[in-house]
Amino acid sequence: MRYAAVSALRHRYPVRFICLVLHASVSGYYAWLKRDAAPSNKTTRLEAEVLAAHQRTRGTYGAERLHRELVASGCAVSLWKVKQLRRELGLVCKRKRRVIRTTESNHALPVASNLLNRDFTPGEHNRVWVSDITYIPTRQGWVYLAGIKDLHSREIVGFSLAERMDTGLVLAALMKAVRFHRPPVGLILHSDRGSQYCSAAYQKKLHAYGLICSMSKKGDCYDNAPMESFWGLLKNELVHRKSYRSQAEAITDVTEYIEVFYNRQRRQAALGYLSPAAFVRSGMMKPKLPIAA
Repeated sequence: MRYAAVSALRHRYPVRFICLVLHASVSGYYAWLKRDAAPSNKTTRLEAEVLAAHQRTRGTYGAERLHRELVASGCAVSLWKVKQLRRELGLVCKRKRRVIRTTESNHALPVASNLLNRDFTPGEHNRVWVSDITYIPTRQGWVYLAGIKDLHSREIVGFSLAERMDTGLVLAALMKAVRFHRPPVGLILHSDRGSQYCSAAYQKKLHAYGLICSMSKKGDCYDNAPMESFWGLLKNELVHRKSYRSQAEAITDVTEYIEVFYNRQRRQAALGYLSPAAFVRSGMMKPKLPIAA
């Protein structure tokens, strides 16, 4: 209590004089002051660290993933403390919105069997890919996005953005995935029954690469749940937070999200709280099989 009184009066009188009157130790007062201030300073630093991590991860992380991000950056903090500071700082994640389907399966083109059959755990990189198409609204009109995801590493291995939702869109994504990831002969590439995936040009390219086509049952989005999950993340963490003035602006923003944030930075619980790129580099991957021509 005496040290608290010294602290209250020190702006009006010299500390030594107050300690003399109150029979308090000057050195003891300064030691008490240092102990009393330390928790506040530490809390302030932690608040800054949590806020910075929240902003760095684009406000997309819940408490557990944010805690992993902080620990990985060298911040010694408990999960309980992260939860407390998130509440105090008012940090929340955006709520998910409903994703609208874009598949046009009312056609007479040949379709493939559902070889994947909802087995989403291949256990090995470059064994099963899934693909789908979604859209991004802009003031100039729609931008369409075709993506391909590796089921094991969860990496987006290929994608393409264009103003038209045609066969060229899915072919561009496929060729990008093959060029950069060299899949082995026999890799399963699963998609829905959209006319783009059933087209002769797309099927011919799959055959040329030695890839095996698999397709969902008609109208069943759960057969391609991993790709639908990624679209949900993309819309929730990026698209629904923006109002794009042009198609070019949307293309640039989505490209940066996929190539920089999602593939290289965004931590995933299923990957041991690593990003897809870090998971691939971690040595958890099995050797690749002979690649396609």
